[in-house]
Amino acid sequence: MFYRVLKSLRVIIALIFLILTFVVFLDISSSLSTLFVGYVTYIQFVPSMLGFIDSISLLFSGFILVLVLTILFGRIYCSVFCPLGIIQDVVIYLKRKFTRKKRFAYLKPHNRVRYGILVITAGVLITGSAFLLIFLDPYSLFGKINVTVIKPILVGINNLISKLLSSWFDIYSVYPVELRSVSLSALIFSLLFTILLLWLTLRYARLYCNLICPVGTLLGLPSKVSVFRIKLDQELCTSCGRCSAACKTGCIDVFNRKVDHSRCIVCFNCLTSCNQNGVHYGFSLSRKKELPVQEAVNPGRRGFLATTLGLMATLAGSEKLFAQQHRRRGKGKGPVPVEKNYPVTPPGSLSIEHFNDNCTACYLCVSACPTQVLQPGWLTYGLKGILQPHMDYSTSFCNFDCTRCGEACPTGAILPLNQQVKQLTQVGIVKFIKQNCIVYTDNTDCGACSEHCPTKAVNMKPWRQGLLLPYVTPEICIGCGACEYACPTTPKSIYVDGNPVHVLAEKPKIEKLEVESSEDFPF
Repeated sequence: MFYRVLKSLRVIIALIFLILTFVVFLDISSSLSTLFVGYVTYIQFVPSMLGFIDSISLLFSGFILVLVLTILFGRIYCSVFCPLGIIQDVVIYLKRKFTRKKRFAYLKPHNRVRYGILVITAGVLITGSAFLLIFLDPYSLFGKINVTVIKPILVGINNLISKLLSSWFDIYSVYPVELRSVSLSALIFSLLFTILLLWLTLRYARLYCNLICPVGTLLGLPSKVSVFRIKLDQELCTSCGRCSAACKTGCIDVFNRKVDHSRCIVCFNCLTSCNQNGVHYGFSLSRKKELPVQEAVNPGRRGFLATTLGLMATLAGSEKLFAQQHRRRGKGKGPVPVEKNYPVTPPGSLSIEHFNDNCTACYLCVSACPTQVLQPGWLTYGLKGILQPHMDYSTSFCNFDCTRCGEACPTGAILPLNQQVKQLTQVGIVKFIKQNCIVYTDNTDCGACSEHCPTKAVNMKPWRQGLLLPYVTPEICIGCGACEYACPTTPKSIYVDGNPVHVLAEKPKIEKLEVESSEDFPF
């Protein structure tokens, strides 16, 4: 009875965390408090660890709590707090409900593969790059699926409901939400990973967590010596296989009556499956070493994985594979093409290097951005920053008063800024191409860039025939992109070139209006 209550409690907590994480990523109105977002993401292992390494702050100490819980109770992070793991459990539950095949089997641990992935990932991380975590961190992968696949569908459903209610019933309480753009490359990656994850889950249950995921492998190390562990009673166990058939990680060897604690995610399925009371979860006093489970290693597959991961690590560690220069040419036929030397990273990211080294492309900042100027990238920063988000001024612009991305970022790639500092942080510098401006080419009025500039780094000056031509003051520009987004020309006549290292812009000069005073009053 106690074990059934324990399992039910785990399931309830896991579902609560899954729902809360879904809410954080699928907040289509950008109305959630950043404090709430911080509470939900606090215990996510990789983001917390990266944030702590970068800032040594207790705000990013969630991974320490995870390690303590693992030492005490085993790998409960993987079955209670990891959203990607919990969603796999949901798929497994549905499969067992609607298919005949309900038995799992013991799986070989493939230690060389999983520990090899962990060592390579750790090695790349030590060099200061989060490159491999973009593809392997379960939290970041879950975020990519939500932002690039599920959120656009949710926005479409919301807008359809809004249209139907307003046109059929004159109900306007459901507001339509604008989806500025969807990154095709990020969408394709997320779809391919989703298909791979579903196939692995339906065929091998939690194999991804115990073969590919470096977080699961890392937490498996302290889990081997956890204070509370699942054990098979050597006297009561009859090796009937019920516990092994219920184990979705395939870590119970009923023939040797042993549990591979490095792969056990403490889901408690085995506890409620045994009719002989032969499976226990409790305080472990035994210091005897369990015999390692022998495995038949497939050298071909192992060699392929090792070679592939080794190549990825080599590519990630090289800073010269892709030149820092990033050029983007405008569409259409214009007299002067737009050439950007650097992409623009979000305010608070300090520099392109700092952002690339700490961002795992979880896309929480993309989801939190109210203007949707933050968009998933592809090779915007080169291979080192593959899939990492960037400021896309063709989509929107950065709100002058907004600081949500830094408050939402769980890894420290974007540090939180107060409003005063953010309004002076220069993420890029405005550039003006007179030959592309319609005032110059068509002899017509415009001024859209100046109207939208919050710092008046773009002003209109008298030119000829009563026309006003834009004039830029780069020193007070913060690179928000409002001018570039508003510019109607193709290619753009005004654009923002990113700063490789963020600096503080000069404060705009406030001109006081002189009011002529008179001693004579008309009344």
